[in-house]
Amino acid sequence: MEGGLRLQRGARLDHTLQSPWEVAAQWVGPREVYPDETPELGAVLAAMATSRIERADVGYKGTQLKALLVLEGGQKVVFKPKRYPRDYVVEGEPYAGYDRHNAEVAAFHLDRILGFRRAPLVVGRFVNLRMEIKAVASEQLLSTFLMQGNNSCFYGKCYYCRESEPACAEGDVMEGSVTLWLPDVWPLQKHRHPWGRTYREGKLARWEYDESYCDAVKKMAPYDSGPRLLDIIDTAIFDYLIGNADRHHYESFQDDGGASMLILLDNAKSFGNPALDERSILAPVYQCCMVRVSTWNRLNLLRGGVLSSALRTATAHDPIYPTLTEAHLVALDRRLEGVLTIVRQCVETLGADSVLVEDRLRLSHS
Repeated sequence: MEGGLRLQRGARLDHTLQSPWEVAAQWVGPREVYPDETPELGAVLAAMATSRIERADVGYKGTQLKALLVLEGGQKVVFKPKRYPRDYVVEGEPYAGYDRHNAEVAAFHLDRILGFRRAPLVVGRFVNLRMEIKAVASEQLLSTFLMQGNNSCFYGKCYYCRESEPACAEGDVMEGSVTLWLPDVWPLQKHRHPWGRTYREGKLARWEYDESYCDAVKKMAPYDSGPRLLDIIDTAIFDYLIGNADRHHYESFQDDGGASMLILLDNAKSFGNPALDERSILAPVYQCCMVRVSTWNRLNLLRGGVLSSALRTATAHDPIYPTLTEAHLVALDRRLEGVLTIVRQCVETLGADSVLVEDRLRLSHS
């Protein structure tokens, strides 16, 4: 497995006249962002990490600081700045703290390892704020730049963006992550996550007190047929592994009748606290007691330290490697065992035929 995960740093597209952006755009389909075999992946990520920035603007709407960049050739990417040192532990609620740029990089490669291929491409990048960003920034972005000592900073425009809480470079050089914008021919549709939290103290969502909640979900479109419920369960496993308890909404492609994949966008509220295993993230798994056979088989292949080792290999090429501390890698292996235990308990109770579901589109979950 690890041989296929290893990417070459600084790889180039020598065998095609297409731009890296054209190559990546052609990969996207209703059920995957990139194909299983992608020899050009390293070259596309390298282009994301090094291509000249033509324009910079404030990020699209949201709660967290980001910048929207346009790279040479017209490709849009989202830049998320470094806010914490790698070993910083985010305390409090499982969705607390700023976005973690390194979590976006690690989560993308975990998506590769799990064989989901539903996360947009992400790479680490160092940018010179003064020369690469300020020089091409919109007035709106430019107005949020300031200096703290000798460090260039910006605070952008978002729900939680404050002049008193800017992201700062070391001198002028800022570490961050760059996420490739999905092609405009694949417009996104936002959905409320059926297992979302209320984010209100003292108020529980129905799934937090109703153990038969999955039965109700199975009666609602688009979870009553097609692949979406199984995607929700895959996503719960993915989010538990990375410690992401913040997926209150999710995106699919538009007008798909429920056939599109659940796109693993926005994974930056992950890898905050390696000591916290937030079991409630797995509610779709233990309440529905079903999982794809392909997911179950892949998870079993990753036991015994294989998962953390694979993630080390997959991210070794990245400009901001190491993306995670050892404590987070250990947590990944530990959480994997927790997922496997829950699925085994479901199998013991209900039988493998009921729990392990073939990947073909199920016409009905009832």
